[in-house]
Amino acid sequence: MGYAQRVPWEIILVPEVKDWFIELDDASADQVRAAIELLHEQGPAMTRPLSDRITGSRLHNLKELRPGSAGRTEIRILYIFDPARQAILLVAGDKSGSWKTWYTDAIKLAEERYERYLSTPAEEIE
Repeated sequence: MGYAQRVPWEIILVPEVKDWFIELDDASADQVRAAIELLHEQGPAMTRPLSDRITGSRLHNLKELRPGSAGRTEIRILYIFDPARQAILLVAGDKSGSWKTWYTDAIKLAEERYERYLSTPAEEIE
């Protein structure tokens, strides 16, 4: 019996997440890069503690990427798999100090950005 070869999952960062990533300090960027690489390799099979499902969204498959943290940060990245089976990173930030409100704001932003992403012609997506 043969084993199926794992195909890497494509990862797309919306412009706001790209801008956020560029501004990270080196230690945090390394942690985020490592988590994104695991998502690239594992796709939807990725589970806790690095990934978890988000509740309270109208997007039933909205998830959060939970990279390791440098210092006192609690970095979270909300993402979803689109119909083409690509991971779309929609919202990123540090939730430390605002545990409850961060999710309320981030979920709303993720829903808006995903809607915008779906309505953008494929040739305009980097």
